[in-house]
Amino acid sequence: MSRSTGTELGVVRDTPADHPPEAGGTRHRPPPPRSRGARVELLGGFRLVTDDDPARIPAGSERLLAFVALRYGAVPRGLVAESLWPDVSECRAYASLRSALNRLRCAGCGMLDVGPGALALAGGVGVDFRELKPLAHLLVDSSVASPGTSVCLGLGASEIDALSQDLLPGWCDEWALREAEEWRQLRMHALEALATRFIRAQHFGHAVCAAGAAVRAEPLRETARAVLIKAHLAEGNQSEALREFQRYRSLLQAELGLRPTSRLLGLVADLRSAASRCAACPATYREPVASGYDASVTPR
Repeated sequence: MSRSTGTELGVVRDTPADHPPEAGGTRHRPPPPRSRGARVELLGGFRLVTDDDPARIPAGSERLLAFVALRYGAVPRGLVAESLWPDVSECRAYASLRSALNRLRCAGCGMLDVGPGALALAGGVGVDFRELKPLAHLLVDSSVASPGTSVCLGLGASEIDALSQDLLPGWCDEWALREAEEWRQLRMHALEALATRFIRAQHFGHAVCAAGAAVRAEPLRETARAVLIKAHLAEGNQSEALREFQRYRSLLQAELGLRPTSRLLGLVADLRSAASRCAACPATYREPVASGYDASVTPR
């Protein structure tokens, strides 16, 4: 015999009738069912959306939901409690976890499937990070496997903007910082690979945007600057390429006391030589001579 019960977060399912409630807990009435179109956004900051409307939940519950949303499949309760409350005893950590789950339930949030030993994101809940991460891996992997342009077909400003977003910016939890750094490295490589493919496809506007996004994220990263300079050169904008190199050289010297590598210097070697010759022997600019006008005669 079984009875229908609601989990702490309102996901209704059948459980054995003799299954006792969680130690120290009580049986709750199921809250409203999860709204269709539920979504957890982690890029650019935490945001919970239901039916296209933002939803507010307590800060502690945000951390819980974000931790589970970052992982695929069920997450053991012990790992959740240990990661979110690392500085307290195991008993206190589990108590804090039960409290966070209860606050989510009271807020009418049905985003989690709560089991006796593990938590998982409820079916149908979207996560922007989960959706974008495979694309980032594809861009990086395909840039090594094949130099073609097929991967960039259909991609544009929206993907560049998404890859420009940090993961949970401003969060100081150790697990969040670790995930954020891994994502930063992945998205930087993805932006550089995407910009390179745009260059090969002669989509120079998108190439400059993608490389520029990588440069803004990490101004001292030479590989990002190199791709941006290549995009300018491929489009024929020599002055833009030279100015970008000069900005990077000055910043690198001021911040770290370093010089650009020989690889980057090689990209602009011809431009720098031409600029040096021009500075040493500046050419006299003369306006075009109109028909019938003697340039040797100085107007009085």
